[in-house]
Amino acid sequence: MNPELIIVNPSYEEHIALIQLNRPKELNALNLQVMGEIRDALKMLDEDDNVRVIIITGNERAFAAGADIKQMAGKGAIDMLKIDQFSTWDQIRKTKKPIIAAVSGFALGGGCELVMTCDMVVASETAQFGQPEIKIGIMPGAGGTQRLPRAVGKTRAMEMVLTGNFISAEEALKYGLINKVVPTEVYLTEAVRMAKDIARQSPIAVQLAKESVLKAYEMPLQEALSFERKNFYMLFATEDQKEGMNAFVEKRNASFKGQ
Repeated sequence: MNPELIIVNPSYEEHIALIQLNRPKELNALNLQVMGEIRDALKMLDEDDNVRVIIITGNERAFAAGADIKQMAGKGAIDMLKIDQFSTWDQIRKTKKPIIAAVSGFALGGGCELVMTCDMVVASETAQFGQPEIKIGIMPGAGGTQRLPRAVGKTRAMEMVLTGNFISAEEALKYGLINKVVPTEVYLTEAVRMAKDIARQSPIAVQLAKESVLKAYEMPLQEALSFERKNFYMLFATEDQKEGMNAFVEKRNASFKGQ
């Protein structure tokens, strides 16, 4: 890979990869090239056995301040259909390894939608979240009207989508959109700390557990419970399960190999 608008570090920390959006002058606006580079990076990192957790971040001023409006302003409905810009978002959803968003500053429009495709979110005190598409005569199209109600509830999602108003990091925490709020100077450090906690676990168990949690939003309860049980049973065919249980009995730390 030779990305131009993102920085990819597969070995940012042991078993932790970092994807950093790198369009500071445009507040990391998400154009087609950026999203394509994110898609390719996630695919590469998902196939890298040394990577167990992925962090996506921007900079202190902006995680991503929305889609690149200049790229869309002159397009018609058929143009947008042909571009199929949302296919990239499907790759993010399909990523098997856990993704943590480390957010500071603006996470608006597509930036907020990108945050919501991640599995966990650490935010700085300056973070702001919003779906302001309504203010330019459109609506969210990358999951904002679907994931946001699941995260914060119908009424708050309606307010955010229909007014375009932003919410603060503290409000996002209160509403359940993010995991935690920390001082700006340590937001990435805290995301790495969370990633390290996950990276110490069995990679196979983490993958199947993530998959099972996501099914809670896609399946009726009984079907989801059946899916969960199958994944639970499957883990008893792994070496990591034997190592984990033996380590517990022997009162030592487990050493998971992803086997």
